[in-house]
Amino acid sequence: MDIDADESLLQGSGDEKYPVLDRQPSYYNPLDTYTLEKGDQKHYQQQYGDMYFLRLAKLKPAVEAIADEEWKDFEIAGETVHRVDRVLDVRQGELCWVAGTVYMDMPLKPNILDDISKDHWIAAPPPREKYLSPSGQDQIMLEDESGRLRLIGTPLQLAMLVTGCIIAVMGTENANGDFDVIDLKVPDLPRQPQRWERDEASAVISNGTGKKRKSGSEEKRSEGGKVAIVSGLGISGDQGDTLTLDLLMEYLLGEACGPAEQAEVSKISRLIIAGNSIAEGTPLALRDDDKKASRKYGYDSSAYNPAPTEHFDNFLATLLPSIPITLIPGESDPANVSMPQQPIHPAMFPRSRNYAAMPGSTEPGWFDSVTNPWEGDVDGWRLMGTGGQPIDDVFKYVEGDERIAMMESLLRWRCGAPTAPDTL
Repeated sequence: MDIDADESLLQGSGDEKYPVLDRQPSYYNPLDTYTLEKGDQKHYQQQYGDMYFLRLAKLKPAVEAIADEEWKDFEIAGETVHRVDRVLDVRQGELCWVAGTVYMDMPLKPNILDDISKDHWIAAPPPREKYLSPSGQDQIMLEDESGRLRLIGTPLQLAMLVTGCIIAVMGTENANGDFDVIDLKVPDLPRQPQRWERDEASAVISNGTGKKRKSGSEEKRSEGGKVAIVSGLGISGDQGDTLTLDLLMEYLLGEACGPAEQAEVSKISRLIIAGNSIAEGTPLALRDDDKKASRKYGYDSSAYNPAPTEHFDNFLATLLPSIPITLIPGESDPANVSMPQQPIHPAMFPRSRNYAAMPGSTEPGWFDSVTNPWEGDVDGWRLMGTGGQPIDDVFKYVEGDERIAMMESLLRWRCGAPTAPDTL
């Protein structure tokens, strides 16, 4: 039977020329805002209470400026609102406004003092999905260096509030000593840096003449590409990870799409992996007589599974020749638990670390393992990202599950982790 040459699967290579796509270059300038000191320079003498005082000192002027502009000459029944400096300066029956730090008094919220007072042999209860009390026992307080004031009123039910955010409230104190809120204000969005603002300022300083001078890299700046952001890969080392990782890898490399999609993929200039790349491990508890026999130089081979990290390293090493990667640690990743989390050590990635910067280098590498939270400039735009812990903790304080609204609230509060160090 004769087969048409056009329908045959076995054909020679044609003369058609296919365009060679180059990936969009990435202009990357990270910041070391959350990098902690190492070795002897690290200390733990500072108390957590100073964080709240510093936060209030930084954000109180901003929220007071907004409140003063909004409530200036505001009157109710002929009485003009006035500002008080401290929460304990509020007087009953007087229309006033005051700024302070929100504290959520929630009975279901974990309390370290209660945990210490209980018998430590009792198994810890499972973590709660929400701290909200079904019986309505939650209270909202406003505090500063002078004391606390309980807040009530309808506007509190409409606003998203958590422990640690700075607000200004207007209202009056009732006979019970509670402050009945009429309106409230938050610091709101700050001024956002313009594109290339940091790079241009550095160029002016280095020039020394006070005039902006165009550099070679600036003249070659393009409109900027796209940034791919993934999180929650949850690599466990099982065979089930292979399919999903291969699909993601083939898409980012342009191997799983046609010419039109490949042109779009080539515009992705950087991949940001935002936390929880490794699945949470649950090693089996060993008996006392087995612990001593299985340990060698402090390393317990029966409790450590290297497969997830090895698979993740292979995944990164396959992508790195084609696309630069920024790696942010998350809650389940091999990094320190307390915030801010420091970068995952390069020793965890024997193959991928070849693309990282040399120790002591001031220039970022093609593979950049960063802190959590992290901020930096990508293609001239200022970005800030976390591994998700602040949003997960804010989720426990509020009703609903609109995490986009929670992220917007973090920006308007001007605080990336308001609930730290209370419950985060």
